[in-house]
Amino acid sequence: MKYHGMKVADNNNEIFNSLSFENDSVIALNLMQSFESGLYDRIELVYNQFKNAAVQIQTSEQFLPVEIKTDEKVKSNTNFIYEPSKEYIIQELIPRILKIQFYKALLDSHAAEHGARLTAMHSATDNATELLGYLTLEYNKARQAAITGEILEIVSGAEALKG
Repeated sequence: MKYHGMKVADNNNEIFNSLSFENDSVIALNLMQSFESGLYDRIELVYNQFKNAAVQIQTSEQFLPVEIKTDEKVKSNTNFIYEPSKEYIIQELIPRILKIQFYKALLDSHAAEHGARLTAMHSATDNATELLGYLTLEYNKARQAAITGEILEIVSGAEALKG
């Protein structure tokens, strides 16, 4: 599937039916394997970031390749001693961090959806309350006009009988 010239990897709408780290890790792992195999040269996560119940921020962040932000003060030829080893970091920690990043994006998106629904329901409740007040007022006006009409008929009938 293409979207604005970019290939959309997959559509897993049912993921929100059973949102859990274990289920979502499988999708993140599939994305990582597709990237490693060369199927994709870049993977971006596009989601709604939750700010508050009324505000969601559309966010796009690069998932793969991992962007490394370096401090300009640290020279690139500096050798560090890594604990655990570089291999462990690359093979274990980075995939785990990417799974957590993917899960965070899904949770943010899920929370943003619920916030939008809450806001929509609050707005619908306010509109329904306003409409109910308007309809109650119109009903009372119509009922009052009917009662006034009936009273006028009774009074007119009584006056006709007198005279």
